[in-house]
Amino acid sequence: MGWIGFIAGRLVARKRGTPAPVLSILGIAVGVLALTVIISVMNGFQLSFIESILEISSYYVRVENVPPEENRGALIGKIKALPGVRAVVPFREVQALIRGEYGQQAVLIRGLRSAAAAEDPQMAEKLVFEAGTFDLEAEDSILLGAELAARIQAGMGDSIQLISIGGPLQNLAAPGGSGQENMQNERFFTVRGIFRSGFYEYDLGWGFINFDKAEELEGPGYTLGIKLADRWQDKRAAAAIAGLPDLAALADVRIRTWRDFNQAFFGALRTEKLFMFVLVGLIFVVVGLNIYQAQRRVVLERREEIGLLRALGAGDRAVRLIFVWDGFIIGITGAGAGMTLGLLISLNISAFFSLLEKAVNGILFLISGSGDFAVFSPAVFYVKEIRGRVIPQEALLIFLFGLFSALGAAWFASGRVSRIRPAEVLRYE
Repeated sequence: MGWIGFIAGRLVARKRGTPAPVLSILGIAVGVLALTVIISVMNGFQLSFIESILEISSYYVRVENVPPEENRGALIGKIKALPGVRAVVPFREVQALIRGEYGQQAVLIRGLRSAAAAEDPQMAEKLVFEAGTFDLEAEDSILLGAELAARIQAGMGDSIQLISIGGPLQNLAAPGGSGQENMQNERFFTVRGIFRSGFYEYDLGWGFINFDKAEELEGPGYTLGIKLADRWQDKRAAAAIAGLPDLAALADVRIRTWRDFNQAFFGALRTEKLFMFVLVGLIFVVVGLNIYQAQRRVVLERREEIGLLRALGAGDRAVRLIFVWDGFIIGITGAGAGMTLGLLISLNISAFFSLLEKAVNGILFLISGSGDFAVFSPAVFYVKEIRGRVIPQEALLIFLFGLFSALGAAWFASGRVSRIRPAEVLRYE
């Protein structure tokens, strides 16, 4: 291997002035750079949505239809004692119509205990309050999403009306009734907080009220939302929870995991990412073909040297490894440079896009006298900031794609070595 590496290094050094290896290294570097940055930005968007859904809405495991007579404190304690469980939050959900002074909107209202923020700090972290705080101490408190508050034009301290459309009295307004029966499903609340979750659906159609007040609107019974240290252990956790004696005896209780919620949405995100990975990864196919052609040309140009090495006793495999080492040097250089720059940009993505926007707006200003270009315009994208999320396994996979595209091209291109006969080459020298 020592002499093989020495000759491969000399071969690369002698090609330094030619454009083929430089273009090959640049091609791999650009491919690794582009794929790293694109996937990190896509991860930033997708994981932000997924985490909002899991931390705020669906939880990792849900125990539904728990009867009110069940000892809630004892049940929560037993579930918390299971391995991998980091939070257990009881809640009630109310399908309702909310009315402000200037509008109304169908909403999903979740009833939480006043200590919910302390019980589930990950949920509280996802709720960024533009006004007020997570305060459900008072029974008439309500927390609204920012888009919902803007839709009904409700502000801090305003009184809004909440009408349950799915509670226990929903069928009492029958023909011949007085029409007063459903008044029990109407309540007035005071806005104590306005939040943003980063997910438009929740900011437009969600609110939070006191846990006991939700019972008055929706009726008895509640759901337990369970957070795990590792969301991929949801099935194991669900089986352990189902095996608890307190729940095994309850016929109507249903246990579901986050995989049962938003399956179409999660599947669409996964497919989108896969296709983006494949499309951008086609860069490596083009670069690999370029390396293949360049290496074939080198094999033809070095027939005399190859014939001499074969005559001195080098086997087909040893001579072939010289060109594979050449491809390895090209691949490791290009992939290393592209990954280094890609990680640097991905970890400082906001600053990178800010510089990009300033450069483009400067050019537009020189051309047209105005520039308002934005990579992710708030008019199109519901984002406050751009985040890049680098997943180590994906970064390693991208690096290996770049490296093995060069190695594979060099290996196949050097296949002509086995067809070179030393006697035929040296006969004419």
